[in-house]
Amino acid sequence: MEKLLLIGINTRSMLNSALKLDYEIFSTSYFSTSDTPTIKNQKIILEEKNNESSGVFEDEFNSASILEISRDYIDEVDYIIPISGISPNDFTKKDQKKILGNKNTSDIEDKFKFYKKIQDEFKVPETFLIKDVDEAIEISKNKSDVKYIVKPLKGSGGYNINLLNNDGYIQLNDGEKFILQEYIEGINLSSSVLGSKDMKKTIMNSRLLTEHDFKKNNSYIYIGNILPLTNKSILTNVKDIDKINTEMIKTSQKLAYKFDLIGSNGVDYILNKNGLYVIEINPRIQGTFECIEKSLGINMLDAHIKSCKNEIIKIPKAKYYSYKKIIYAPCRNKYSKIDLNNIYDLPHIDTITEKSEPLLTIIDKNTDFNKLYKKVEYSSSIVNQEVKKHEVDTI
Repeated sequence: MEKLLLIGINTRSMLNSALKLDYEIFSTSYFSTSDTPTIKNQKIILEEKNNESSGVFEDEFNSASILEISRDYIDEVDYIIPISGISPNDFTKKDQKKILGNKNTSDIEDKFKFYKKIQDEFKVPETFLIKDVDEAIEISKNKSDVKYIVKPLKGSGGYNINLLNNDGYIQLNDGEKFILQEYIEGINLSSSVLGSKDMKKTIMNSRLLTEHDFKKNNSYIYIGNILPLTNKSILTNVKDIDKINTEMIKTSQKLAYKFDLIGSNGVDYILNKNGLYVIEINPRIQGTFECIEKSLGINMLDAHIKSCKNEIIKIPKAKYYSYKKIIYAPCRNKYSKIDLNNIYDLPHIDTITEKSEPLLTIIDKNTDFNKLYKKVEYSSSIVNQEVKKHEVDTI
């Protein structure tokens, strides 16, 4: 039996799909949620303990540490699937040969290189590579009618994205490279694309959700997705959803061919009155993984693996709407069991989650969009209420 390693921040959802396939499964992850399947070949960095904090993810996580503890697994397995948090470029040339998926993503993960590659073919926000805040302010002063945001040159999930104010209040991390990008106000959308050697196919479009969508603040941290993309799930009034879907399908496939994307990939957009802007490509399995499985009734990991081996599976029509919403802790809390049937990525009982850190994920499906939306939002309110009952003081 061939051996397959899943490696990334959180392998729970992929493990559930992998265990239905004919592989011996290995897994290395940062998080250890209480609902993660337990398998023989498994390593987890964060050991959650009663009455102890799980810390701040951005301060604690390091992709190099996952690779280090995975060394013996990497040597042993036949195939590797990197998930969010691990780049194919982190592996040696020798180990990259085992990767099922894109092997060289440097022109995609570097946001400025990506911009330069596509600016003449696609609608994109104007982007500059900057060395400090002063340079960013100088550029913005020359275009006083344009709003700008500052982003890390590399990164995902919407972390460390800040609106630029002319007072220079933004603090850039030492040693980290940043871009200055034209701020596009609009609706966040995403496509899921399967790529084989011979074919690239958009399988699903979705409404991408950030913290800004719910709180109308300046945080663009990824919250979740709703799919498929329809007049209802887009959550705003649009003139022609069919035209939007068609343009996204064609653009995503064009990008997939341009970068020769293999396996499951995501393309993120912003839509406003001026059209559809390409923002970035996520050259790996995306956060929509479980939503697509629930909506289409397919095994997305199987679809990813087959496409890497030059076989695109037949994609059925969507049977359900699916909604994923990540809940970030409203306060520092000690986790206690919550009786809901649509919550995942659960902390271990009596462990402490810091305020604003990812707490758990709500995922559900329904043929009726309104019922689905109401149920997920109801579950969200219940989770927040229960968590606040178990608030603990900071040390």
